[in-house]
Amino acid sequence: MEAISKTKSLRDSLQQGIYKIINPFVRLLIKIGLTPNAVTTIGLMLNIGVAIIFVKGAEIGHRGDLTYVGWAGALVLFAGMFDMLDGQVARLGKMSSTFGALYDSVLDRYSELVMFLGICYYLIAHHYFLSSLFAFIALIGSMMVSYTRARAEGLGIECKGGLMQRPERVVLIGVSGIACGLTEYYISGDFKLFIPGVPFHVFETMTVFTLPIAIMAILTNITAYNRLMDAKKALDAKDKL
Repeated sequence: MEAISKTKSLRDSLQQGIYKIINPFVRLLIKIGLTPNAVTTIGLMLNIGVAIIFVKGAEIGHRGDLTYVGWAGALVLFAGMFDMLDGQVARLGKMSSTFGALYDSVLDRYSELVMFLGICYYLIAHHYFLSSLFAFIALIGSMMVSYTRARAEGLGIECKGGLMQRPERVVLIGVSGIACGLTEYYISGDFKLFIPGVPFHVFETMTVFTLPIAIMAILTNITAYNRLMDAKKALDAKDKL
């Protein structure tokens, strides 16, 4: 519990620091008349752009051309910034609404689904079949992390714990995508590392992107399970009252 509390405190501190940096831009958005829902919609459009880059990389690029992964990763981070912007526009512009909160949650799910659609399409097209399976499992875990929280809160229980919430997922996908593109630039996209006596390669350039996705596949589902157990304890205690 203490470790979770420290993680939450660090996460909140980082979030407040980011708010101080982006608030001037938020005030500019408010000044030009953008509403929180408009900012949320822009975020969705950018994530559709992410999917388009991955699909284009699948259709036009070859297996060793990972520049598409790098550019998609950069756009994932840029799109993720709008997850913070819409909330700040609502708060600073005094435009918060119950429907706005629902609209934000729904479009966030669409954004993530579309992003993973592009990732899975790219991986399957270039025959990274095991990695595409991990990407799909990561998608399942991501949706269940969000659903468990929403369902628990619908029952009157706060459920926000875990290491793989949406900001962490966005940063992990974005940073690993950029790192993969840069690695391809410096050591080529076809690089493979073999160990003597082992009949298959233990690392390739694409691993820079696919290994974090495999980690995400595990951690998102662990997070969803932990949230379920935390909610069970709270609901059992509530039922006894």
